[in-house]
Amino acid sequence: MLLGAIADDLTGASDLALTLARGGLKTVQTVGTPPPNFDPGAAEAVVISLKSRTIPAAEAVALSLEAARWLEAAGARQIVFKYCSTFDSTPAGNIGPVMEALAAHLGAGLTLACPAFPANGRTVYRGHLFVGDQLLSESPMKDHPLTPMRDADLVRVLGAQTRLAVGLVGYDVVAAGPEAVRQAFGAAADAGLGAVIVDAVCDDDLRTIAVAARDMRLITGGSGIALGLPENFRRAGLAAAAVPPATLAAPPGRAAILAGSCSAATRRQIGEAIAAGTPAFRIDPLQVADGTQTADDIIAFVTTVADGLPPLVYASAAPEAVAAVQARLGREAAGALVETLLADVARRLVALGFSRLLVAGGETSGAVVGALGLRAFAIGPEIDPGVPWMAARGGGRPLAVALKSGNFGAPDFFLKAWGLLS
Repeated sequence: MLLGAIADDLTGASDLALTLARGGLKTVQTVGTPPPNFDPGAAEAVVISLKSRTIPAAEAVALSLEAARWLEAAGARQIVFKYCSTFDSTPAGNIGPVMEALAAHLGAGLTLACPAFPANGRTVYRGHLFVGDQLLSESPMKDHPLTPMRDADLVRVLGAQTRLAVGLVGYDVVAAGPEAVRQAFGAAADAGLGAVIVDAVCDDDLRTIAVAARDMRLITGGSGIALGLPENFRRAGLAAAAVPPATLAAPPGRAAILAGSCSAATRRQIGEAIAAGTPAFRIDPLQVADGTQTADDIIAFVTTVADGLPPLVYASAAPEAVAAVQARLGREAAGALVETLLADVARRLVALGFSRLLVAGGETSGAVVGALGLRAFAIGPEIDPGVPWMAARGGGRPLAVALKSGNFGAPDFFLKAWGLLS
């Protein structure tokens, strides 16, 4: 193994694993830190997915260090800490505390932070994160139910989360090429900085950063930061020739869509799917809480849908509706209620012979994968930037899954995904 990665949620791990697989590295994604006897086969990269984005910072640090130790023992030469391209966090972390702990554990000295993912409209300029043409603080992320992002200045955001001194490598340096960026890294280290935000507005910028960071022990960012890493290993004669991600055959059985994300992107995808005739069941958390809507109701709906477009079960709602539910049930309780329900539905559907599941939302994906007992995935074809189909390992039967970050995917995502399974 050449590259080890730690992702703070399941869909982010899939995003990164796809990037590495498209870059030509044989890649395996695991759910949680594997046991000591786990065999990743001929994998050149292993991506460990955690559920550490919104848990207490001390717990996130402990889980991340456990993953780092496993990756080190497996031979990883470089570690990537992957978080969301919208820098999802709270004033207390968890990006800063985990970054600081990993850097100390690995003896990394200086590390970099770059969440840019231009293919999905995430760019960093003058240290400020943009979502499309909007500053992060003016985008729909300002109303995220768990990690509302109301400051686009990443130097300031990260600096508030860590004891590391945080600086900036600006776009003029990145545009000057890898050697200029490498010199800027050296100057930052000499000045006592522990981390630098690095500007990037296109994929070529990310490849430039990767070349400059080839000797860094720890790299942090969104999946885009990994665009140039496979080529670094090939230039060094360590990685085999690039191979494209494998195709993925559709297992026999039925398909369903489970959406727990309340992001604007997922809501648009739900709207387009329903407009195209997708049979849909809307979850009402208040009815679930009082027992008037149950998993039995959902199973009855899904199993009676005739052949055609896969049925959609969704809890997604506009920010004002989410806020009203949270006011009644409590913020964490409302989210847990939906995640638990959808996880139970997924488990029962697979037991009934459903073999293709498309799941929207990081927290929902984590709950579903946990309920199904899945431990690892092989990476298949890309549906949209950052979202692959994957072949699940550990569930006892063939299962194709796509785990979508709430913010990712084109409006027709739910409609076109199925045609990519051979």
